Amino acid sequence: MPSSQPLISTTPVPPPRIAAGTMTPEATVPTPGRIDLQLPSEMPRDDDWLFALCQANRALRIERTSQGDLEIMSPTGAETGARNSELNRHVGNWAAADGRGRVFDSSTGFLLPNGAMRSPDLAWVQRVRLAELSAPQKRQFLPLAPDALIELASPSDAPETLHAKMREWRDNGVRLGWLILPEQRQVWRYTPEAEPVCLDHPAELRDEDLLPGLAVPLGGIWETGL
Repeated sequence: MPSSQPLISTTPVPPPRIAAGTMTPEATVPTPGRIDLQLPSEMPRDDDWLFALCQANRALRIERTSQGDLEIMSPTGAETGARNSELNRHVGNWAAADGRGRVFDSSTGFLLPNGAMRSPDLAWVQRVRLAELSAPQKRQFLPLAPDALIELASPSDAPETLHAKMREWRDNGVRLGWLILPEQRQVWRYTPEAEPVCLDHPAELRDEDLLPGLAVPLGGIWETGL
């Protein structure tokens, strides 16, 4: 999971008078410690505005908290990116054979009931739920919580922040969540009906109830280097 930068409040500030795809004149001069965003044209700061904002700033990973603040995530390092790619490969291969759902990577946003928009490192959603969405809904952030997901910690991530995010996922309808901490060689399993369970140095990820037949090997996740 990329590390987040300080929050940018979106609630009390009136919509700026900036055309879509343009930047303020000051933004042409780089300033250390500053993040410049291309802002959509004047429109209500709703889910459509957030989607337009993310489309105009594709180099950034942006999430929205339940309070309406924006979190800007930096790109991951190479080791984390390789680990995430491996997880997507294994789960994607299983999902293609299983046929009941679709896998989404970390670039996919999900609109949660509490008002947040979050992007897990990997998500799985049943096709029967996706079939209930309209075509326009499928082209933007999905207005639902994934059935299952994985969050993968980066070296700079604070575990307590990741656990808070996992609780948010669980409380908003996610049936199964795995938090992978490579440095600790731990996997935390989150489900709605039980307290989180810590697995020390597990060999693979499995859940025969929700994801029968899935077995994600974790040997490569625990290794360091490329």
